[in-house]
Amino acid sequence: MQRNLFIKLKAHLKKKEFTILTGARQSGKSTLLKQLQAASSAESIPCVFLNLENKTILAALDADPLNVFTYLPSTTKRAIVFIDEVQYLQDPSNFLKLLYDDHVEKIKIVATGSSAFYLDDAFRDSLAGRKKVFQLLTCSFDEYLKLSDKQDLLDEVDRIISNKKAKSTKIAYLKNEWETYMLYGGYPAIITETVIEEKINRLKEIRDSYIKRDILEAGVQNETAFYNLFRIIAGQSGGLINVNELSATLRIKNETINNYLLILQKCFHIALVKPFYKNLRKEITKMPKAFMLDTGLRNCLVNNFQPTDIRLDKGELWENMCYRVLADKHGMDAIHFWRTADGSEVDFVLPEIEVPYAVEAKYDNALVKPAKYKKFTETYPEIPLQFAWIKPFDETFFRHM
Repeated sequence: MQRNLFIKLKAHLKKKEFTILTGARQSGKSTLLKQLQAASSAESIPCVFLNLENKTILAALDADPLNVFTYLPSTTKRAIVFIDEVQYLQDPSNFLKLLYDDHVEKIKIVATGSSAFYLDDAFRDSLAGRKKVFQLLTCSFDEYLKLSDKQDLLDEVDRIISNKKAKSTKIAYLKNEWETYMLYGGYPAIITETVIEEKINRLKEIRDSYIKRDILEAGVQNETAFYNLFRIIAGQSGGLINVNELSATLRIKNETINNYLLILQKCFHIALVKPFYKNLRKEITKMPKAFMLDTGLRNCLVNNFQPTDIRLDKGELWENMCYRVLADKHGMDAIHFWRTADGSEVDFVLPEIEVPYAVEAKYDNALVKPAKYKKFTETYPEIPLQFAWIKPFDETFFRHM
């Protein structure tokens, strides 16, 4: 199954800049890299795939970056080197900079890198203008359907969206798939696992093993506090991030809280959403809201895989799911929220996209009260407000999302 990002990455292979693919562990970066190599080989583009978990290859490239040419086929064309796990190099930023500055006409690097590499100041500074970074999240709902071999349901969603009057005979099936996706998330290995108990076990493995690697690579000293912060964010997804309160709760400094929040963002586990203000200074200084980037991992952290309709946190889970859908559609940077001092609030505002709009997420349509949002609609008439609910689940669900 091709990820939605594949087309953009393939198009960038022709560009001069090096291509860097980042994302959460187990999100499918290595698989995507291999697919790009296969596509390049099929077009007779000289290329090679180097996995730096291979100690022999790693030692050779650490000894001399120019050793990369020994792995390439003899050619007069610009060759592509696909490097998996580039952060294992002793100095990955210098490795990439040297090859770009001295050999960019001969070689194109396409590399996956972990959060530790992405967090490195040297990566940002020394490679400025030399690379383009692409972010791979866990699977979106349409990717979930494709990976689940349910193309017929994906086609049905497209039909519902394109035909505003269409009625579907597959709504019950779509509801079941959406429920599964919302509960267990979009990690590829979770999607392809058909046994529910094994889905949960695999999520626990990601929580306990792979996030442990994030903690170690980021140099986190207080592992317990970091993990507790992560669980708090999962439990109050969609809530305001009050650094002072979190500092008091976890008994660590504000500076440490901010550092841990940055790490969680760069590991692609959470996103911080800024408030929407016409005054940029207020947008920067006011408290953000936090959302998980995968609802399956969220549910694992709060240890709750109950069906959504009987959950006490169904409202928070649904709002988090809405965030992820909007992020997949418009990008994370496009999303804001609106909140006033008197408590008036709109969950999501997208003021900078081509056709701006706002979304209020309500689990149940019965909770939708348009008059409650009069202050927003009168203040920003150019940003129409729409409502997104999951109950009742019908065709309008997909049209509103």
